[in-house]
Amino acid sequence: MAHWLGVDGGGTKTAFVLLGDDGAEQGVVEGSSSYHLEHGMDRVEQVLVEGVAAVTAQAGITPADVDHAFFALPGHGESSHDTPLLDRLPAVALGHDRYRCGNDTVAGWAGSLGGEDGVNVVAGTGSITYGERRGHGVRVGGWGELFSDEGSAYWIGLEALTAFSRMSDGRAPRTLLHERIRTVAVVEDDLDLVDVVFRQWGRSRGRIAALAPTVTRAAEDGDATATAILDRAATELVELVEATARQLGFAAGESVPVSWSGGVFRAEAVRSRFAALLDASVTAYDLRTPRFSSHVGAALYAAKTAGHPLDPAALARLAPAGMPS
Repeated sequence: MAHWLGVDGGGTKTAFVLLGDDGAEQGVVEGSSSYHLEHGMDRVEQVLVEGVAAVTAQAGITPADVDHAFFALPGHGESSHDTPLLDRLPAVALGHDRYRCGNDTVAGWAGSLGGEDGVNVVAGTGSITYGERRGHGVRVGGWGELFSDEGSAYWIGLEALTAFSRMSDGRAPRTLLHERIRTVAVVEDDLDLVDVVFRQWGRSRGRIAALAPTVTRAAEDGDATATAILDRAATELVELVEATARQLGFAAGESVPVSWSGGVFRAEAVRSRFAALLDASVTAYDLRTPRFSSHVGAALYAAKTAGHPLDPAALARLAPAGMPS
């Protein structure tokens, strides 16, 4: 029985899963964040060592018994200095070199499409796409919240704050969204929002992104401004998909499988608009509900890169992804 290890790193948690070649889950554990820019390389190494030890012990094996592993790490490939350092860390945890590292978007793609050629778009706090075709991978977006991450929860939050300021100034008519933001931010005077965002929230990416559900609920209640924001978010996400598909070289008339992950897609308004825009495209997009979670995707990618992709019967044994988080 083979042992395929998938590690799905993130800014909040890191998931470890071992799969057999029959699709059976041999072990699964969760560790803390493996984001090196926030915690440093030494801490990431510790998270990987502890997680690999725990998941292999749960499966009744040792790290030496892992046939192949894929470590999907946040920030991988985004720094010529840091990437080689990240590439070396799993060897400490495994004690061998039967592994590969990549960006966490790769695990999202492999999970959502079950390792098939196509494109996955992630819209969580940030936004990014990753796709593969005939062994060639392409990433688009994910340049960070300062000048990218279009269509993400952070972007939606910023759009809402911009709309609030325009409404307060009289540059745009006030809608339900204005009062909803006042309530969430707990302000007595509109200008107090400046203090809330800059001082109390400290310009926090996470706090601003947390406004996205407020926009979604306002849209569900018929607010035109909130609906327009979500429509633009879907448009931005489709542009990411289109750029990825072009670079992957899908031929005219060739079907392009597309899937999605990330909390923004919890909003039905975003999902439906996203689907409608893809359907209206001249490209033949095949939109699919995500098949598996990202950590399962990492394990599937480990098997695939080792030359032993799981067969359809094994994939059928795996638990479905469920809604994005």
